[in-house]
Amino acid sequence: MPELPEVEVVRRGLAPRTVGRTVAEVELLDARIIRRQAGGADRLRAALAGTTLTALVRRGKFLWWRLADPDGADTGEALMGHLGMSGQLRVRASGEAPALAPAPASAGPASDPLRHRRLSLHLDDGTRIDLIDQRLFGGLWTSELVDAADGRTAALGSPDALLPAEAAHIGRDLLDPALDLPAAARALRARRAGIKSLLLNQQLVSGIGNIYADEALWAARVRYDTPGEVLSQRKALQLLREARTVMERALEVGGTSFDALYVNVDGRSGYFARSLSAYGREGEPCPRCGTPLRRVVSMNRSSHFCPRCQRRRTPAVAPSPVR
Repeated sequence: MPELPEVEVVRRGLAPRTVGRTVAEVELLDARIIRRQAGGADRLRAALAGTTLTALVRRGKFLWWRLADPDGADTGEALMGHLGMSGQLRVRASGEAPALAPAPASAGPASDPLRHRRLSLHLDDGTRIDLIDQRLFGGLWTSELVDAADGRTAALGSPDALLPAEAAHIGRDLLDPALDLPAAARALRARRAGIKSLLLNQQLVSGIGNIYADEALWAARVRYDTPGEVLSQRKALQLLREARTVMERALEVGGTSFDALYVNVDGRSGYFARSLSAYGREGEPCPRCGTPLRRVVSMNRSSHFCPRCQRRRTPAVAPSPVR
């Protein structure tokens, strides 16, 4: 599943080719891709026809375009997108034939740009934005704009504090300049759940998925099942900073591609899989101490860790009162 770095790669690829352009036509090939759209296809077409895309914004794994009417006034809605497990947003210039993405060495079947194309936005300069989704967990839909609860700029790429109502419950992410990092660390420490499940909780800090959670935990020497309440503020801050660092490094090389389901807007794969320290490396020596890395499955999710560098910590048990 694309995580924050992969979605940010897509945003950076789409922004210069879509912002300032007008939607000329919405071509819907599979109505399942707009299942979240209130009012269905007719409502989506009515909301987008003739509107101009004025900004492309990302919070966590959610993307949205701000919309303006033909007179330049904000419509009060955004066009939201989520890539789900296998979604791709691919750009095609006018007359350009779709190309099958080259697959990484470990890849499974790639999405077919013809068979798995579910929706296309045709822009006024002839550019076409294709939403390709093999597994159909992603989608596009419109959402009313509301004020961010903290009154700060809504997200990366946003011109103001407005964000789609359906993204209002999503926490800020680690690349968001408006994130209050100490407050995010305190939120992790206020929970008894295992720290990995807290990192994956999109309402606390958004954008982190399985890959970057494992990498951040390895870098901070914290085991996946350590209760959040056990961490000191200093350790929680270190963990979040490690997560931000690893995602910034992934951004530099286009994200992580373990299969051909994630590609950028030009159909190219990212190369951060070559730089991973823990995720997907079960049985290999820990880059730090040489101990074989382990993989465990908990709640249908794999966690990769070093049993020596990342030891479990539990809350201290208060002594029983003397009777």
